[in-house]
Amino acid sequence: MITESVQELVKIERIGAHSHIRGLGVDPETLEPLETRQTAPDNEKYERYGLVGQYRARRAAAVVCRMVQEGKLAGRGVLLAGQPGTGKTALATAMAQQLGPETPFTKLTGSEVYSLEISKTECLIQACRRSIGVRIREETDVIEGEVVELEVDRDAQQNQVGRIVLKTTDMETVYELGRRMTEELLRRRVRPGDVISIDKGSGRVTKLGRSFARSREFDTAGEDTRFVACPEGEVQKRRQVEHIVSLHDIDVINSRQQGFLALFTGDTGEIKPEVREQIDARVAQWCEEGKAEIVPGVLFIDEVHMLDIECFAFLSGVLESQFAPLLVCASNRGVTRIRGTEFCAPHGVPVDLLDRMLIIPMYPYDEPECHEILRIRSEEEDIVLSRPALALLAKIAVETSLRYAMYLMTTTAVLCGQRRGSQVEIDDVKRAYLLFMDTRRSTQYLLAHADDYMMSEVDGQAEEPAPSTAETPKAASP
Repeated sequence: MITESVQELVKIERIGAHSHIRGLGVDPETLEPLETRQTAPDNEKYERYGLVGQYRARRAAAVVCRMVQEGKLAGRGVLLAGQPGTGKTALATAMAQQLGPETPFTKLTGSEVYSLEISKTECLIQACRRSIGVRIREETDVIEGEVVELEVDRDAQQNQVGRIVLKTTDMETVYELGRRMTEELLRRRVRPGDVISIDKGSGRVTKLGRSFARSREFDTAGEDTRFVACPEGEVQKRRQVEHIVSLHDIDVINSRQQGFLALFTGDTGEIKPEVREQIDARVAQWCEEGKAEIVPGVLFIDEVHMLDIECFAFLSGVLESQFAPLLVCASNRGVTRIRGTEFCAPHGVPVDLLDRMLIIPMYPYDEPECHEILRIRSEEEDIVLSRPALALLAKIAVETSLRYAMYLMTTTAVLCGQRRGSQVEIDDVKRAYLLFMDTRRSTQYLLAHADDYMMSEVDGQAEEPAPSTAETPKAASP
């Protein structure tokens, strides 16, 4: 007896700090910010984007995204300036969602350039070239049609072989299949009635959907089944396909012996400037011949004040180069010292680089906006909050910080699970508030018990070392 074991695949989704953000939440025509719950044009469903408040910043970011999509803002910079907890990283994430998957978006933290094995400038060069895409156009032969019949058999070596019959509105063709193509069709679960496309060069099989002729077979159609028309013309066609790769991927492929396999190992290392110059020349030639097109992306540097003067000088030069992405930076500092110098500048960024940037200000959230953000996060994390508990968390967010309230909400869910409650109540919030301190209460505690800690400094005065209890040796008498 042959026992077939079927294992159900479960998609694992990690909940991050900004996983609830779907976009900027602006009108596609007027670029006016929408409310958190705004009816769609069909008035049948709600569109939720995850961003709350910050209407001026969202409109400014929408204008920037529109200019990026039109290719008018490449090689320039945008600075998101605001206090901690005002949603600078959330706005940058929303910009990435707004631009779509075809626009390259690279996120970098200012402190990352010091923790890598490569030099600081090499790290920034690779980040910039990851943010520049190349849309390559090429023609390939494809076989496209509706599956009429699929037979699978075994040859003398017990390998799976097959025979498939494809048809269009004009013709019908029979193909003999080898082992690899048969296994690929079985892996894709291709069956009669499916409309498929096969790339002759790579052997890739793509299911386009089910034929309209099989639309009455309700037992074989699921909720996400897509019905398409039977293809027209010949079964074998020549089609133009597009691929988007980054300049950094092309650099790695051409600078390593293992080729594209180096992309999976992660050991890119430093790349010689000569290789990049040859690739830039080749890409420019492709663009002149119409075989490729440059897709300028976005390089987001969080905590940009952590960079030193050498990195800032390098970024100023990058913005003036031919292949330059849109530089989006975020800083929560005021007038502070530029790292690597003794001079101070707004946001910790040199003035000459600030002149090349558009500054978008971010403002603190009020209590209703904190209330809405916490409600969205509770739905994202599947936490059921009572109205008094949610109101108390919003008040805590205004008095302390929004991050502290969000972390407190997660701990209240654990406390609610311990007592086997169905929703988080106000008592759970109070218990978590007493268990975990915020920054203000922790500072007050440290000031009140400064003498109990080692090497504590109060008002800029260091703690005096305690006198040694060891006896000093006496001088020997003559």
